[in-house]
Amino acid sequence: MPSDSSSDVKFEIGHVLFIDIVGYSKLNIHEQSEQIQKLKEIVRGTEQFRLAQAEGKLLRSPTGDGGALVFRNSPEAPVMCALEISKELKKHPELRVRMGIHSGPVNEVTDLNEQANIAGAGINIAQRIMDCGDAGHILLSRHVAEDLEHYPRWRPFLHDSAECEVKHGVRVGLVNLYGDGIGNSQVPKKFQVLKNRRAKARWTAIATALLLAGVIVAAFFMVAKKSARSTSTIPEKSIAVLPFDNLSRDPENAYFSEGIHDEILTRLAKIADLKVISRTSTEKYKSAPDNLREIAKQLGVANILEGSVQKASDQVRVNVQLINAANGAHLWADTYDRKLTDIFAVESEIAKTVADTLQAKLSSSAEHVLSSRPTENPEAHELYLKGRYFWNRRTAENVQKAASYFQQAIDKDPNYALAYSGLADCHVLLPVYSVGGSNPRDEIPKALVAARKAVELDNDLAEAHTSLARALASNLQLAAAMPEFKRAIELNPNYATAHQWLGECLQSQGRVDEALVELKRAEELDPLSLIINSLLGIALDTTGRTSEAIEQLHKTIEIDPTFTTAHFLLGYVLESKGNLKEAVAEYEKADQLSSSAGTLTAVARAYFLVGRQEEARKIIDSLMTLSRQRYIPAYRLAVVKLAMGNREEALRLLEKSYDDRAPFDSGDLGWIKIDRRLDTLRSDPRFQRLLDRIFSEKPE
Repeated sequence: MPSDSSSDVKFEIGHVLFIDIVGYSKLNIHEQSEQIQKLKEIVRGTEQFRLAQAEGKLLRSPTGDGGALVFRNSPEAPVMCALEISKELKKHPELRVRMGIHSGPVNEVTDLNEQANIAGAGINIAQRIMDCGDAGHILLSRHVAEDLEHYPRWRPFLHDSAECEVKHGVRVGLVNLYGDGIGNSQVPKKFQVLKNRRAKARWTAIATALLLAGVIVAAFFMVAKKSARSTSTIPEKSIAVLPFDNLSRDPENAYFSEGIHDEILTRLAKIADLKVISRTSTEKYKSAPDNLREIAKQLGVANILEGSVQKASDQVRVNVQLINAANGAHLWADTYDRKLTDIFAVESEIAKTVADTLQAKLSSSAEHVLSSRPTENPEAHELYLKGRYFWNRRTAENVQKAASYFQQAIDKDPNYALAYSGLADCHVLLPVYSVGGSNPRDEIPKALVAARKAVELDNDLAEAHTSLARALASNLQLAAAMPEFKRAIELNPNYATAHQWLGECLQSQGRVDEALVELKRAEELDPLSLIINSLLGIALDTTGRTSEAIEQLHKTIEIDPTFTTAHFLLGYVLESKGNLKEAVAEYEKADQLSSSAGTLTAVARAYFLVGRQEEARKIIDSLMTLSRQRYIPAYRLAVVKLAMGNREEALRLLEKSYDDRAPFDSGDLGWIKIDRRLDTLRSDPRFQRLLDRIFSEKPE
């Protein structure tokens, strides 16, 4: 049940130094642990830290990926400590650290182990100030800077006084501290953003003042009308669940806070009356987002759920707050202190309260799902959460780790349907992400066994039906996959992955208009998903909307210029359109970002088409040699051989691709009906016979 707040709170003024590792969430657990340990050594080695600790004037030490030091003595103490840390960091360029300093009220609270801890506005504001900086910055609140100005020695270090927008659109005044190789002399990006906004606002005001009164009035009504239409497109019963902060002392508990966030989001997603945004679109807003109204606008929702998780031994504390993004109003907030064995009850209670607050109707099946307990074994649950943690970091190594954790969860609880579903998904995608020769012919049967077991254990589990549908589609049983996808979406209409994979399944059958509908729905539920945005681009192209497809793929690249798949697919669309030089540039970019058989064959084909034939032959010859040693998707090789005029070899390789059960969503057999690169084969009776075998629904 929610914890009681204590009325015996002691406030005092603390001088706070808040420290944070930039890019911490993108590191793997081993890197996180190493960087945290090194940062702690640096902090504890400073003279200010040792003096304050010896004199009993240090109230709190940093934890997690940084945290706060709170000094009792003077506002100079955190500044001198920050300078010492900054000097030492010069020896460790791998540590990208930013710092924020503020003096304000702090108070003593207790944590889950009944140990004293420090909280309060002083710490919160110091963190907000730090959030305005980039790696290397030491930012001070204007209040601290004014105190330091009384000391002549500090004046040369104080620069770039400005305001910065922090959480919920609030602005704070702050100052950049640097000098003689200490700190970061660059203007923080958020300073510049606000400066640009102000400049734009000034010029807009001048221009507006020059307009005639009648034009101003007309423009006002036009804008108001447009704004009303835009606002009306966002459903009131819509929500994004932002990543929960990990407040545990052990940074390796990140998997646990991420898992609780995922499970609450999943429970909400199964309420048909709610629009719920998928995790891949919310994960970028980790740690104290700046402006909830802007985030909500980007995600197309009216409400935001924020939270934090603190795990200690067999206890867990979950804090949540539901916010109306348009006006910043707190609709509901609570704190739950429970045993780990009660975590499902906490997740259920949070989801139900959110649904009640937003007046979302609950069907009987949704009621059942919200109150469900996927496992009674807490060890199995933790292993499952670790599996999902690595699954969400889609690399060959991480998918393999995820499969191992899902299997361990199954070993602890053989009736854990979600763990079987996770294991099935790993076996389906291992050939896609693996660089070590993982053959779909070996992996897909394992995926089918695990997915069927998941459905057998819980026929009302959307994830289980999605996993089975995906495995069936990968086994070229496309018609059999369709009802499983539809059942999954019926159980969880907000499951973006189900809509995505259904769209790909439809597309592989040549049902391109239906595929476009599903991929648009997936993009609506997961608007920042790179893979969904990329696939939407291809869906637009297959329906004849090539210009829109190119625009969509450019938009995806703007979201993340390092996303290989978007460059690869843009190259494909440009090649199909005849823009070969541009296609070559995109294929080369994809290969530079992440070289693979797929990118290399695309480069080889494009090189051949633009006359760079010797380079093309070298690439394809090396890949053909490699294919005799380990698994290389034969389809990829076939399209190059066809471009080179070797029709017989292309047909042989396509037959091999069928025999291999090539991955469904990797541009292999999933594309064979729509791939323009194969158009010269379509009248060949042998190619038609191959299509008949592929879509016969009789796996061999």
